Amino acid sequence: MIKVYSHFDRFMVFQIKQLLDEKGIPNFVKNEFAIGAMGELSPMDVLPEVWISDPQWLPKAQQFIEAFESQPLDQSPWVCAKCHETNTANFELCWQCGEDHVQ
Repeated sequence: MIKVYSHFDRFMVFQIKQLLDEKGIPNFVKNEFAIGAMGELSPMDVLPEVWISDPQWLPKAQQFIEAFESQPLDQSPWVCAKCHETNTANFELCWQCGEDHVQ
């Protein structure tokens, strides 16, 4: 088994897990609920981690994770093409009409 990703933010860990799932790479999360043991265990021992069990997947997993992490974060608002409503950058759908944000 090989650890391919670790982060203090569980949301980031599960984004990576979902990415690997979508790419067909078998993986699992370790230490998902260990954060509650912090204090009795060191902070480094309770970080959620994504692991793969087959070393053959390692190059592909690393490639997908690196591509994911290098994506620029666009924090600018966008205007819906359908109803012309302004939406904040974190919205993938228009809050007014539900139209998908197409870039």
